[in-house]
Amino acid sequence: MTQDPTLDILKHALLLEKRGNAFYRKVAQNTTNSAVECFFNVMADEEAKHIQVITDQMRAYKSDGQLLSTVFEDGEKSEAPSQILDPDQKSQIAAADFEAAAISAAISMEEKAIQLYADRAEAATDKTEKALYNWLSGWEREHLNFLIDMDKELTEKVWYDQQFWPF
Repeated sequence: MTQDPTLDILKHALLLEKRGNAFYRKVAQNTTNSAVECFFNVMADEEAKHIQVITDQMRAYKSDGQLLSTVFEDGEKSEAPSQILDPDQKSQIAAADFEAAAISAAISMEEKAIQLYADRAEAATDKTEKALYNWLSGWEREHLNFLIDMDKELTEKVWYDQQFWPF
């Protein structure tokens, strides 16, 4: 760790995003279902966008001690909802234990990223830094919400299929 909390968080954030990207790519490579592969590739692509934003921020910060505000002010949103909300994909993921387990692991990864970004946004005194981490936290929260919704539906489907319901 350095004496600079901004640089330390950017390094940690970059590592989290790279791990997420690698994880999603690996899941996409290991599935035999094209719809599931597409979903996990979209998630990996989103993590790649975060990697680029964080890398650009690190370069700017190392160069002149300032973060770039224009990178995250465009209101860009996650592309995952269009992929996650597809009922056909949900049923295909429910039938595949590996992919369902991957969603559970992804939830944990997204929660860690949100916590890191939210904590730093709260602690940051620089307006641009606070905005950057709020933006990243919001984007990761979108991912988390969709993954949680999907996990809930998958759980209920398994319970229904296994006749775990009391009625």
